[in-house]
Amino acid sequence: MVPCEATGSAQCLSPSLANPNAKDVLRRKHKRKSRQHQRFMARKALLQEQGLLGIPPEPGASPLPMLSEALLGTDTARSGRQRPGAQTGDAPCSRKPTHRESAGPLPSKCVAIDCEMVGTGPRGRVSELARCSVVSYHGDVLYDKYVRPEMPIVDFRTRWSGITRKHMCKAIPFQVAQKEILKLLKGKVVVGHALHNDFQALKYFHPRSQTRDTTYVPNFLSQPGLHTRTRVSLKDLALQLLHKKIQVGHHGHSSVEDAMTAMELYRLVEVQWEQQASSLQTHPEDREPDSSTDMDQYMEDQYWPEDLAPSTSGGTAGKAQGRKE
Repeated sequence: MVPCEATGSAQCLSPSLANPNAKDVLRRKHKRKSRQHQRFMARKALLQEQGLLGIPPEPGASPLPMLSEALLGTDTARSGRQRPGAQTGDAPCSRKPTHRESAGPLPSKCVAIDCEMVGTGPRGRVSELARCSVVSYHGDVLYDKYVRPEMPIVDFRTRWSGITRKHMCKAIPFQVAQKEILKLLKGKVVVGHALHNDFQALKYFHPRSQTRDTTYVPNFLSQPGLHTRTRVSLKDLALQLLHKKIQVGHHGHSSVEDAMTAMELYRLVEVQWEQQASSLQTHPEDREPDSSTDMDQYMEDQYWPEDLAPSTSGGTAGKAQGRKE
């Protein structure tokens, strides 16, 4: 038999062994996030030194030393190029992470979104929302749910969407998901890649002044007057600018991963992007018309016919009496 004292000591020690100190767990998580932030800032510092972020390149230098080849569709850059950290020594790594330098939206007012769609309708050609993910400025997941389309699914498009039949067992109705998602997007600057597809799946339009579509990131990294290919895949941008591989394998895309990647790309050019956005607000004549704000404006009461304009019961009765007279 085991002595009672030994049994009691084992029972006393078991909780501490089974449950690690919560502070140590939080400390390790904080260190991981801190290292990730340092790597991000080091890449950003490197691009600034190369003249790709805010600092004009030296005369005679290549305008896009690491981006141009990738955006023009060549594969030589991927095979023969060294990683940025090996080119410039320890200068970028020695730079300490700095606070946000832009005068743009606060981190709490900025989110990134990505949606995965399945095929419905004739031959599955109609795209409907099946999963939506929203992440914060710092990459924390704010929303990630599977959504049941309004029409029967004809094509799950698993190779690209990653959606299978089993995911629909825990999916929520589209109307419920739409309300939850739009509540998160309201009043926020929304970041994403090819956002028009996501908004179309959500049956929603966001004010253009509050959208940041990362398909335009190459334009912020090129010299003024140098037009790069406007439509670059998120996968290529992540590889060339963030040195990370996404959308690998045959299990489809991850909307969480894509949303996080879009936010990283936005943060890479945030200073230039927000400066341009603020200049457009300063000079409204240079700004493109925003159909979403026009729609919001025309929904105001002053544009409604008198017969349909909302009013108090007393006012409606008064108008009815006046018409009768």
